[in-house]
Amino acid sequence: MEKLQLKDFLNYAYISNLKASDDKERLAFVVSAANADTNGYDQNIYVLDQEVRQLTSGNHEAGFIWEDDDHLLFKAMRDEADKKKVADGEELSVFYRISMHGGEAVKAFEVPYTVTAYEKLDADRYLMCVNYNLNYSTMAELNDEDKQKLLKQKKADQAVEVVDELPFYFNGAGFINKTRSRLMLYSVSDQSVKWLTPLHMDVGGINLHPQKNKVLFSAVTYLVQPDLKAGIYCVDLNDQTMEELYPEGRHDIAQVCFFDDEILVLAAGNDRYGLNENPEFYLLKEGNLELLAHNEDAIGSSVGSDCRYGGGKMSLVKNGKFYFVTTRRNASHLYSLDHEGTIEPVFTQEGSLDCIAEYKDGIAAAAMLQGKLQEVYMLKDAGIRLSALNENALKGKYVADYEKITFENDGVDLDGWVLKPYDYDPNKKYPAILDIHGGPKTVYGEVFYHEMQVWASEGYFVFFMNPRGGDGRGNAFADIRGKYGTIDYDDLMKFTDVVLEKYPAIDPSRLGETGGSYGGFMSNWIIGHTDRFAAVASQRSIANWVGFNGTSDIGPHFSKDQCAGDVWKDMEKLWWHSPLKYADKAKTPTLFIHSDEDYRCPISEGYQMASALMQHGVPTRLVVFHGENHELSRGGKPLNRIRRLEEITNWMDKYCKGSE
Repeated sequence: MEKLQLKDFLNYAYISNLKASDDKERLAFVVSAANADTNGYDQNIYVLDQEVRQLTSGNHEAGFIWEDDDHLLFKAMRDEADKKKVADGEELSVFYRISMHGGEAVKAFEVPYTVTAYEKLDADRYLMCVNYNLNYSTMAELNDEDKQKLLKQKKADQAVEVVDELPFYFNGAGFINKTRSRLMLYSVSDQSVKWLTPLHMDVGGINLHPQKNKVLFSAVTYLVQPDLKAGIYCVDLNDQTMEELYPEGRHDIAQVCFFDDEILVLAAGNDRYGLNENPEFYLLKEGNLELLAHNEDAIGSSVGSDCRYGGGKMSLVKNGKFYFVTTRRNASHLYSLDHEGTIEPVFTQEGSLDCIAEYKDGIAAAAMLQGKLQEVYMLKDAGIRLSALNENALKGKYVADYEKITFENDGVDLDGWVLKPYDYDPNKKYPAILDIHGGPKTVYGEVFYHEMQVWASEGYFVFFMNPRGGDGRGNAFADIRGKYGTIDYDDLMKFTDVVLEKYPAIDPSRLGETGGSYGGFMSNWIIGHTDRFAAVASQRSIANWVGFNGTSDIGPHFSKDQCAGDVWKDMEKLWWHSPLKYADKAKTPTLFIHSDEDYRCPISEGYQMASALMQHGVPTRLVVFHGENHELSRGGKPLNRIRRLEEITNWMDKYCKGSE
């Protein structure tokens, strides 16, 4: 049995965007793979009919639709002339068509806008969602002379950023001032465009009627700052008229869809548990939301892993039932909802369902089950595996088993896990690393996590848990508003005590700790409240809630909600929950990792903590990754992901193993 190597993630296949043909007899999906040579990700479309086979080979095919049972339509930028147009500042989306029966993809048509989602309506028309810039997207409507003037102005404007809206940037998207998601109809035959939504409306998720004559969506309309509570709208695709079905400002709309002859809405009032409140199931009738089923559980999968790339659908309607992925305890499962409001489990194996699609007579998923990497499964029995894309990725490698620990703190039962080190000998002493998840409304589960398995192969015990504030246990469990650094910190420290007692082979003087996002906040909190750890690696963290309020893309609402205090009225409350307040107490050698395009937990948070520790003589190292965002550990450039994991591992080795 060989050790798992840090760079082995380059050999993993990541599955996303699972979609079935109209007759449900074929599946297509995107397979991504990290490529160290290009320092990017190769993405190609695969199809499953009698077997799994690769359909495209351009390495840049990340999205597609089924046009019919035999053809796929996908966006790509293959022509050098098209690439030059985009490089020069033009907006352009080029679509290619490929047959299931072989042959090369051929260019189908192009659209002079940045298309983010699309559906075929008939032989000529497509419904499209466009990333529309209020300043520049008009160039498609201009004559050549005026278009060149606008392109020249756009190029000149690249040297500055003008901000007059909130949020002024968004993680993974950059500065988004004056951009909206707009719906349009596109006719291929005459290349005509019909806008379906007004300029200042920003469209959320869309749901096309099975007969393709209507489209439902949530949206907010704003000039300066959007309301978090969207409205619900419907467009008749025959006469292109839009109707408001439910006004903005009342509910946080998580999803809206056609549910046979009814309209199903997943929405939260946010009046009981704040922004993290899980949505209820409603039917939209005559402008009102009528409760169909009470719900306290999370919708979608929030099970953490660093072995995914891309997403996909988490719900579908089939045979009179709404099927949806939900996070329960430490895993994501499939449940169903009928028209009477009855919710029932469908597939409840430990692991993570990462996207689903109707397939043949059942439902298929890209999933991580039995502690393995992603594959495509039919969600029957314990899961019937349909693909073998990662079959050899871990063959002959050490993969530590998940040893579950359930313990109690403050009368609450809590779950955690321990991974034993490679070549474990109970008569030896070992260092250990506590890994804390982000969110905080996410979970750890029995899902393959590359970085943890690497540390186990490098001779560490690795332990991790789901403290209060996390997902999968209902609204009350997840609600730590105004409690950051209190009960959650107590849970983590109690877990550490339990692990040390249960595993005497762990040397308590050689404990390391790391975490990102909320886990980074907790890392910063830990070093100001205990010196029990020999080393800490704080990643994409929060240090100062007062500053975070004005710099994070979610700061204005998230800081007020989660700290239960307004920055102007309750400054001391936000400061009390800020790890920076306690940085002068820190003694633990700390590594800080941040990305300069992380707009969720901005780099200024890392600067403040690193500066504070340096001023107080604490061994400190700050590593800044240029051009990366909040997703560095999961979707960053492969070489940067390697460097990040090397930095953390070397830091732990230095202070927990004594290696220089």
